[in-house]
Amino acid sequence: MKWRFSVGGLFLGFALVACDRLLPGGPSREAILEGPIEGLSRAQIAAHARGDREFSRVFSPGEGAGPLFVATACASCHVGDGKGHPVFNLTRFGRMGAAGFDPMRAFGGPQVQNRAVQGFIAEVVPNGITGVAVFNAPAVTGLGLLEAVDDTTLLRLADSNDADGDGISGRVQLLDENDFLVQVTSLEALFDDGTPTRGVPIAGKYIGRFGKKGVSVNLLHQTVSAYHEDMGLTSDLILTDLFNRQVGNFASDEVPDPEVSSSTVSAVVFYLKTLRPPPRRDGPDVQAGEALFAQVGCASCHLPTLRTGASPILPLNQVEFHPYTDLLLHDMGPELDDGYTEGVALTSEWRTPPLWGIGLAHASQGGAMHLLHDGRAKSLREAIGLHGGEAAASRTGFNALSAAEQERLLRYLESL
Repeated sequence: MKWRFSVGGLFLGFALVACDRLLPGGPSREAILEGPIEGLSRAQIAAHARGDREFSRVFSPGEGAGPLFVATACASCHVGDGKGHPVFNLTRFGRMGAAGFDPMRAFGGPQVQNRAVQGFIAEVVPNGITGVAVFNAPAVTGLGLLEAVDDTTLLRLADSNDADGDGISGRVQLLDENDFLVQVTSLEALFDDGTPTRGVPIAGKYIGRFGKKGVSVNLLHQTVSAYHEDMGLTSDLILTDLFNRQVGNFASDEVPDPEVSSSTVSAVVFYLKTLRPPPRRDGPDVQAGEALFAQVGCASCHLPTLRTGASPILPLNQVEFHPYTDLLLHDMGPELDDGYTEGVALTSEWRTPPLWGIGLAHASQGGAMHLLHDGRAKSLREAIGLHGGEAAASRTGFNALSAAEQERLLRYLESL
């Protein structure tokens, strides 16, 4: 037998081996946030993919972006579906008066659109405010599970008067009924034995669960509001362009409204509903850290386990999951009180943010952590140190741990 060698083939083989050794492999599934929840049908995976494309779509002024905006794509604020970089932080403002908190809508409030297309004037914070808050964009993974928790569960978890005496008095965000809330809840209503299980007004009030102050009732509400307030795009549910007080009228463009179709909105909402929950990562001392997390009281607000109610999406239907939140408002004390509020929340009250995925936060934030509602904390330790109010006892408990115990607890958080 004679062996025949091809110099070109031999070189190609060496080159492929060399490339395998030189080129980095892709990240593991445990190191990224993106991806659909397991258990979707083929048709649902296709719908998720379409929503993914729309979530990443960059809008041009000719397609309706602006004239005032913060970003021109959903993915700009939620890179890799993770927490946002401070360059796309949102700024909101208002004024406290005798009648309560005024979002100053006549002055373009409550949100500043700090960018504008050519020929228009970007907004700035006006004079006369008493409070201004900076909001860092949250991760969007696992939101479908949070949306699928029944209202009755949140009401059961609430303890507005601290009846059990544990120092924790979480309460639900309650929003006044209006035509917009009626629309977004009726379009997303799910009926069980003839009774809607979520989004039902209680004495004329709707329960909010998304957003830093919990003022979005569901993902449809959150999505159309973000298109409008963050990107300057109109939809069937919000047909008017943003108000610019510096111009003195509506900063309308020439693009016909709605600028985003209802099918696009639906695709993005489905995408958000079907994003998988953040992956857990094992590490040393994780179990010991979990016990310390409960011991110092962190689990009182960052509730490890919730259960969904009924959902037409099978992987979301009556399942247990682990978001580390109770979706309630809690008073965080003067350390996190910036004088701004929404709904019935006090200026010092914030909705408990889910902790799942926090160990991967830096990956979408330029390699550095930006934690808490405004991204001011640059590490988990610093974030814990800024917990006051109802969380002050947990902060004290953390500080009382030995250095080794503190590290175990921090490693546990990094594994979430």
